Amino acid sequence: MKLFPHGHATHPQWRMAAGLVLAQLRALMALPEYASAPTLGLLYITDHYAGQAREILDHLSAELPEVIDWAGTVGIGVAANNAEYFDEPALSVMLCELPGDQYRVFSGVAPLSSNLGFEPHTALVHADAQTPDLAELIAELAEGTETGYLFGGIAASRTQTVQFAVGGNGNVRGQGAASGVFSGGLSGVAFGAGVPLVSRITQGCRPVAPERLVTEADGNVLLKLDDKPALDVLLGDLNISMDQPREALAVVRRTLVGLSNPGEESVGRTGNFGADVVVRHIIGLDPGRRGVAVAEKVHLGQRAAFCQRNAEAARADLVRICAEIREELEPEELPQTTAAELAASYEDAAPHPARRIAGAVYVSCTGRGGPHFGAPSAELQAVRRALGDVPLVGFFAGGEIARHHVYGYTGVLTVFTNTA
Repeated sequence: MKLFPHGHATHPQWRMAAGLVLAQLRALMALPEYASAPTLGLLYITDHYAGQAREILDHLSAELPEVIDWAGTVGIGVAANNAEYFDEPALSVMLCELPGDQYRVFSGVAPLSSNLGFEPHTALVHADAQTPDLAELIAELAEGTETGYLFGGIAASRTQTVQFAVGGNGNVRGQGAASGVFSGGLSGVAFGAGVPLVSRITQGCRPVAPERLVTEADGNVLLKLDDKPALDVLLGDLNISMDQPREALAVVRRTLVGLSNPGEESVGRTGNFGADVVVRHIIGLDPGRRGVAVAEKVHLGQRAAFCQRNAEAARADLVRICAEIREELEPEELPQTTAAELAASYEDAAPHPARRIAGAVYVSCTGRGGPHFGAPSAELQAVRRALGDVPLVGFFAGGEIARHHVYGYTGVLTVFTNTA
């Protein structure tokens, strides 16, 4: 598997941005270490371009006729190698050269279950937040894969919410004359066992109190934690009092709840949440029942810990998952010349096959991005420093998907590996 060509650009006019991206893609496709015959394109646009989604897809498809399959969606921002475009008109594209029998594009009108004879191993998923029973649909889709592992995110747009799903000859089989631009439901790409992937989740919140056992709940209202009234536990853990309601509510608004199921990892050795924790907002207080309402249905036996967003913890955890991926993929011994090339500073480094990464997809929360990490593109620069210079594409989502969960305030980093 060779390196995947990738390109990204911003411009008030989408045609200008597309032209810049196409120039980057063609220049890389001409290099021997890059894929020269890709067939799958991953396309992410910011919501500034959402109204021109169909024109953008048609233009790229016409300019790159060898790429017969497309998938992607819209975000408040898009991610690229060492850069992010947040709240500005931009697009980011990566072209993947994969065996044709090892992936399938799917959408609501051409569901994955219709691909008879294809055994999905994992799947990149894009979703619309307005889809009814979204969490159940994602869990069902995960059950339909051999590993149960999904990765991706929920589209985020202040205008139109669109998804791209095109498979073979310009259309997904079964969708008729549809253009490949959709609204609602799920879409994405399922990959077979012959497409090796490594994926990690990085959390953006840190617990500010011990985790507790949910001992009584009613729907989405926590009533008791460790057999104590949940509201009393919240006030005690945050060291606040309702005698000073303005100050107390200001602290509560900055506080979220991390939830995990029995037997799942919650707080790791570093004090950060583990990958099994889903973070949800506190959406109300119930003084009458001494309860705390959260944006998730809660169940007896779950673990809950109050938490807050923490930029330092988010940065450290992001570096950690990148290091884990590098350690898993890079061989223990390298020729001296190759080791020297990989050891170059990140400003001077170039994508190298020895990293065993053909390309990467990074989906981050709209609540993270440059502002949370301290500067424009700081999050993606941290990825490059820690993971190395690899082709990368992605977007800033309204919720992140990993395995069968929908997360918040997280980043999901997935790499296509070449361990041959």
